[in-house]
Amino acid sequence: MVPWRASPEGLVTDDVIDWYVRFAEGQPGVIVVEATGIRDVPSGPLLRAGHERFVPGLTRLVEAIKKASDGRTTVLIQLIDFMQMRRRPKAEKFFGRFLQVGEQHRKGITKLSGDGGWATVAEERVREHLLGLDLESVEKVLSEREFDELRYGYRERIWDMHHPHIEELPKVLPGLFADAAENVVAAGFDGIELHYAHAYTMASFLSALNTRPDGYGGSQENRVRLPLEVLSAVRDRVGDKAIVGLRFLGDEVIEGGNRIDDACYFAVEFAKAGTDFISVSKGGKFEDAKVPKVGKAAYPYTGPSGYECMPSVYSDKRGPFARNVGLSAEIKKRINDAGHKQPVVAAGGICTFEEAEGILTRGDADIIGSARQCIADPDWFLKMREGKGEEIRRCEYTNYCEALDQNHKQVTCKLWDRKELDEAGIAMDTSGKRRLVAPTWKPAS
Repeated sequence: MVPWRASPEGLVTDDVIDWYVRFAEGQPGVIVVEATGIRDVPSGPLLRAGHERFVPGLTRLVEAIKKASDGRTTVLIQLIDFMQMRRRPKAEKFFGRFLQVGEQHRKGITKLSGDGGWATVAEERVREHLLGLDLESVEKVLSEREFDELRYGYRERIWDMHHPHIEELPKVLPGLFADAAENVVAAGFDGIELHYAHAYTMASFLSALNTRPDGYGGSQENRVRLPLEVLSAVRDRVGDKAIVGLRFLGDEVIEGGNRIDDACYFAVEFAKAGTDFISVSKGGKFEDAKVPKVGKAAYPYTGPSGYECMPSVYSDKRGPFARNVGLSAEIKKRINDAGHKQPVVAAGGICTFEEAEGILTRGDADIIGSARQCIADPDWFLKMREGKGEEIRRCEYTNYCEALDQNHKQVTCKLWDRKELDEAGIAMDTSGKRRLVAPTWKPAS
């Protein structure tokens, strides 16, 4: 979970340390530190690991987590790559600067208007005319990609092979992931979770929408090729010094996207390749995201696939609780049937002991992943162990935290961010209204 606490340069800050120390005090079995960029490029307040200068801060983070958990918590870090995207532009800016006017636009206007004179009209006049059309007419003139960029903002796709830096991704990414992996292992992390899920680069290579013609798109075998090469490069670099697992989608939940059969095929291939664990997620794609406001970026958790990724209490009859466990169960079965034993992580709306224990007892998964419930109450593991279940602060799944993330604000929980603000030394967010970490647990007895 990205809580927007890193420095603008991607360095570990005191706020990052405090965030994870608070989780560590609950002594979970594992903490997976937030999605961390592998490239040494400006990425805003997102942790980065693509250069040696990030190692000292990451070392400090690992040491703080280990100390706060009394050494009980294994510390992993999620490594991620993502494509370039921009905010939704004003129509004036899109038609005035970004649209490359061509013959197809003149033909489109001619067809709409019935006026054959558009073939020789100056380009500036074409731009002005398009700006004055209603949205329905504009859609008939622009290509599908151009119309998408008008409504959502520019977003790179991994099949944009006309861009050399995208064509070369298969040559570049294994090394970038391996470099970052080497840095985080040097910092003391117990292992790595490769982020192959949601709306990011590696998930796009796995996607059924991937049409790259270079051997890295099309068939299942081709789509899994680069993820396997990245996994191999990371394993070769870190050897047996670290756990190397991955997180991917059991279902993309988009039209034409991967479904469980694709996921099971990929999971068996990952298991053959020697991944140490497989964590299963669902959805969270750009393809069905809501149209953002002008000046805002598209957010991949706003459409149907985003809902399935982080279902809220405002749900259907099934509700948000353990909603995605069926995917983990099917993937685990297929891995085991193929003769492999890598543990599978189930996640998504798991927030009670009974729920978690039931999943493990039935064999639907081997490990429980819990995100929003851990924000609501970082101590819920400890409270369960000590028989204090009635004191657990249950997540309400209103996605208050996710709304803060969507607006790139420091993530907090509504159940504690305005509590006990008169205590000395309480760290506050930039608005001065919300506390940055959950209150310390004070057992009722």
